[in-house]
This record gives sequence, C-alpha cells and structure tokens, in this order.
Amino acid sequence: MAAPTATSGSAAKLARALGLWSIVGLGLGYMTPTVVFDTFGLVADETNNVVPAAYAVALIVLAFTAVSYGKMVRVIPSAGSAYTYARESIHPGVGFVVGWTALTDYLLLPMVNALILRSYMEALFPDVPGWLWVVVFTAGVTGVIYLTMRGTSNINMILLVFSILVMTVFVVMVVVQLVGGAGAGTPVSIAPFVHDEVQFGAVLAGATIVCFSFIGFDAVSMYSEEAKTPKIMPRAILLTLVAGGVIFLIAAYVTQLRFPDASAFPTEAIENSTLPEIGVQVGGPVLQAVLTAAGFAATLASWLASHASVSRMLMVMGRNNVLPRRIFGFVNPKTHTPTISIVIVGLVSLLAISFTLEQIAAYINYGALVAFTFVNVSVIAWFAIRKGLRKTPGDIFRYVVMPGIGVLLTGLLWVNLDAHALIGGLIWTSLGVVYLVILTRGFRRPIASFDENQPVTGVNKTVSGPHSEV
Repeated sequence: MAAPTATSGSAAKLARALGLWSIVGLGLGYMTPTVVFDTFGLVADETNNVVPAAYAVALIVLAFTAVSYGKMVRVIPSAGSAYTYARESIHPGVGFVVGWTALTDYLLLPMVNALILRSYMEALFPDVPGWLWVVVFTAGVTGVIYLTMRGTSNINMILLVFSILVMTVFVVMVVVQLVGGAGAGTPVSIAPFVHDEVQFGAVLAGATIVCFSFIGFDAVSMYSEEAKTPKIMPRAILLTLVAGGVIFLIAAYVTQLRFPDASAFPTEAIENSTLPEIGVQVGGPVLQAVLTAAGFAATLASWLASHASVSRMLMVMGRNNVLPRRIFGFVNPKTHTPTISIVIVGLVSLLAISFTLEQIAAYINYGALVAFTFVNVSVIAWFAIRKGLRKTPGDIFRYVVMPGIGVLLTGLLWVNLDAHALIGGLIWTSLGVVYLVILTRGFRRPIASFDENQPVTGVNKTVSGPHSEV
C-alpha cells in the first residue's frame, strides 16, 4: 500500500451504515454480558453476597452519566466521545488530557479480551503455547475491522445473540432448580439485594468493580459519524445502558439465589473466573462447555467493538493534529475505515502475550472514571456556561443539577479506586501533560484543529443550538 497522504486521508469519509440496533448491539458486545459470571465470585465475596445490589448501584450511578452523554452527542455529533466533548466545551488542552488519559481504558480493553480468550484456549488446549492464540485472534479481529465496519457490526451481532441465548437458557435452568429446592429454594427473594449483614460501603466497593462491566454505553458515541442519522445516538446510548443493566441484573439475581454464599466456589475460581464453576455446578460438563462457549463469543464480540472504538478515537485525535495526522487521521478511501489506527491497536493487543489480566485490569478503571467525570462536566460547561442556559429552574436542573449529581456519584467510585491504578493512572496523565506542553511549545501555540464548518460525513461537526436538539 502506498504511503498515505493528508489529502487522501481527508478526502475519505466514514460510511454512514449503522442503524439504531446495530449501534446498540456494538455497545452490548463491548459490555460482554457473560462477564457477570466471570466476576460473580469476586463481587459476591466483596459485597457479602449481594451481587445484584452492586449492579443496581452501578446502574443508578451511570444513568446520570448516560444522560450527559446523550446531551453532548446531540450538539457535537462527532466520533471521539469524552475527548471531543471536553475539547469543544471546556478547552482543547483539557480535551487532549482527557483523551490521553482515556487511552488507558480504550487501548487496554482489546488487550483484556485477548487475555481472556488466551486463558480459555489454554484451558482447552494446554499443549499449545498461549502466545499463538493471541497472534491468531489479534490478526483475525484486526483484519475484520480493517476491511469493513458493517461486517464488524454483523459479526458482533451474531456473537452477541448467541451469548444472550445461552444466558437465557441458563436463567431458565436455574429458576427450575430454585423451584425444586436448590440454592435459596425460591425464585423470589430480596436477599440478593439486602439482608442483615449487608453494609453500604461493601456494596459500593462491589459497584466500583462491576460498573466497568457497563463500559460500552459510552463507547457507542464514537460511532456517531457512522450512524445513519446523528439523531439516533442519544437513544442508542440510553438503550445500551438500560439493556445491559437488565441483562446483568437478571443474571446476577438468579445466580445469587442459586449460590447464596461465595463459599460455593473454590478460591482459585473467585480470583480468576467463576464462569466455568457456575456452569458445571448448574448443568454439569455440558452446560459448562456451552456457557464457556458463550463467554468466548461474548468476549470476541467485545474485542471487535472495543478495537473498532479505540481506533476511531485515535482517528479523531489524529484528525485534530494532537497526534500525527498523516498516521492517525488517515481514513482509507477504499474501506472507509481508519486502517492505520486499526493496525496500531492490533499491535498493542499483541502485548497480551506477556502480561496477565490482573496486571492491566485495574488501570482500565482509572481511564473510564476520568471519561465519565468530564462528560458530566462538559454538559455544565457547554450548556450552562457557553450557552447561558442557567436562568430558569428547568435549565438549572437539566444542565447543572443533573450532571452535577453525575459528577458526585462518579466521585463515590473514585474513592474505591485501586491505589496502584490511581498512581499509575496519574503518572500516565502527567506524561500526557508533558507531551501537551511540548506540542503547544509551552502553551504558546494553540492545538491545531480542522475547520469546524467542514463536513466530515455529510453533516457539520457541530449543529445549531441546543434548544432544538435537546
């Protein structure tokens, strides 16, 4: 392939090929529904056996942030998510730091999926070296996303439907067993949400763990330039969060009733993944194999979605010249995908050969919380400050109180962030600030940006006022 030029990259456009349910499917695929089984033992141990309560708290916390995402994507229908919103509503420098920090989240998620698939394959084929599975799956995922976004969406949807069908069968089997006296001996109980030994601090700590299962509702905002119309994006964001929340709550509820105490699982399963143990105890080796297959499919779907999302974030940062434009801002005129960014993410995913899941999982939390916090702040900055929508009680409630609550609730999760992740994340953010100083020559030169009135995919990057859009 010839070396890309700025002209060829800027002339090509992302194709508007994704409908509402395609985008919701990508978001749900990103969220990996079967992760509720992987982390169930860990969360049960942390919360004193009220896993559904942890998911409920996380859903409430993130609902406010989802509303803020919906507000921002209406007025700034551009790929880039929290980076773009902070850049346009607060300051380009702030946007850069937010985007740089969020890379710890977005770049590491594909690697996490590679690590999970590697562990599945090592368990099935212990004689095959783990690095081979990482290379094979990374090449396959990168190739699909490289060639077509529509193909990525279709494959993701097939994998997602399969995993949800298996989860549905699992729920039915567990309900039948509960009626027959297994576990708690009843399919209806408040014990999975509250009992005498529950402490709110423990539930909040569990919510800090499980809230990152919801990562995906925010990532779909990166597909706004590939949506058939930008108007569907707020609905897509909220539907992704609600649908994911319902799936997690139902699965966690019936599983908690079937396994009222975390002591039902061996310590090794709690530390790694309780999915295989849940499968074998509920339905023997057959269900264990089927549930593992569903976990495999859901993880692969998450990998497709997360890889596609971060490549588009890199594209936006490159297009705005905060990363080298000729490399990261390039969109292939034949495939209509940011092919160079896609390949770079694939190369990062290969690091799963050398790292363990435990080493990188905690750092994802830091990047996600930064993104969630600044999206809420962006609503206040754009609507209440820039647009002056703070003169009526309704405006104050929508554009100050609601996002303000989102900031405060996200702050509760910051309190429970892993100390090593916080330190490592702050170091990464500091490196971003240093790079920003170099990029702007000591803040004497503004961060370059493409023309705000230049159409990207048939519509302007920004649209007319919030009154008609929100």
